[in-house]
Amino acid sequence: MPSSVTTIAIGPDPTAPKLLEKAIADAGARLGDMAEADALIWTGRPDAFPAELPASVRWVQLPAAGVEDFFAADVFGQHPGVEFTSAAGAFSASVAEHALMMLLAGVRYLPEQLRARSWQQAEFFPHVGSLRGKTVTIVGAGGIGRALIPMLAPLGAHVIAVNRSGRTVRGPGIPADVETVPADQLGKVWSHTDHVVVAAPATAATRHLIGADELARLKPSSWVINVARGSLIDTDALVTALNDGVIGGAGLDVTDPEPLPDGHPLWELPNAIITPHDSNPPQLRLAAFADHVGANARKFVAGEALNAVIDPTIGY
Repeated sequence: MPSSVTTIAIGPDPTAPKLLEKAIADAGARLGDMAEADALIWTGRPDAFPAELPASVRWVQLPAAGVEDFFAADVFGQHPGVEFTSAAGAFSASVAEHALMMLLAGVRYLPEQLRARSWQQAEFFPHVGSLRGKTVTIVGAGGIGRALIPMLAPLGAHVIAVNRSGRTVRGPGIPADVETVPADQLGKVWSHTDHVVVAAPATAATRHLIGADELARLKPSSWVINVARGSLIDTDALVTALNDGVIGGAGLDVTDPEPLPDGHPLWELPNAIITPHDSNPPQLRLAAFADHVGANARKFVAGEALNAVIDPTIGY
């Protein structure tokens, strides 16, 4: 532990929002200049991150859960002696809620019903489904997945949680019967999956994790929801699958490319729900990030292991 009061700086704008300032103070640290800081809370873009940090800085908190752009900017390679943490887990509840909203909207045939301008019960009834008794596979059972599972449980859905390690997913509100599958056995789950939620990190290994082959193994009623990064799904394969009725539909808060350009085929598909990467909207983001900063600052002051430590060898 440091022998004096821990100093934490905010960058690139040293003027801290009140919530971050309070989080730092409540952790027993003080807000200070980067030149004298023991830690840095970075709120800016990856390409603006300083090439050099003061030797005193031992920890840097990044503002996003997905840090692929920081890898692209070689931020970690430039600072090998510094411990970096992401915001993974900070925004999980909001993103999980958004994923559930899109999944329910698809299963209940809401997009078509919203477009209707006449009473069409007979036409709509055959397409309206339920999550009760269905299997939802969550690809990437980290913070978002662990937040989503307790939301699905009261609806009667069975969950398959896919994570890198294959260790059983446990946590508050998570039923004991949740099935956990290691990522290297993902191919085994498609044939008995009804719907898919993608919440995995974007790395070279997860690019196009879901492509034409995976989509073909799902059901014509299956909905695929992506709240992670657009690169995890092969967009061209998804458009083809949606057009041909290979799957029921897709809910995308993230796309590849992003922003999704005007005129892209996804905009015209009636079985595609597109939201503009707003599952973690600004009005909710700061408070959630401040809670995350406060928890990590307390751990840093106490000399304890930090949350959401980034491992440069695996890409998140």
